[in-house]
Amino acid sequence: MNIPEDPYTLLSFVNMKLRDGDYEDLTDLCATLDCDESIIRKKLEEAGFEYNADLKQFR
Repeated sequence: MNIPEDPYTLLSFVNMKLRDGDYEDLTDLCATLDCDESIIRKKLEEAGFEYNADLKQFR
């Protein structure tokens, strides 16, 4: 699946998917959508966001 390139759109996309409850965590979301988790983490970390596993969201 193509994921958004813009980090703020990506943030919204990933957090929405995780919030809707269809995925157990970021790893599950990436496996299901056939996305590279390390690329998502890198893009969002470069924009200043960090994944919080307890909350299942980037902040």
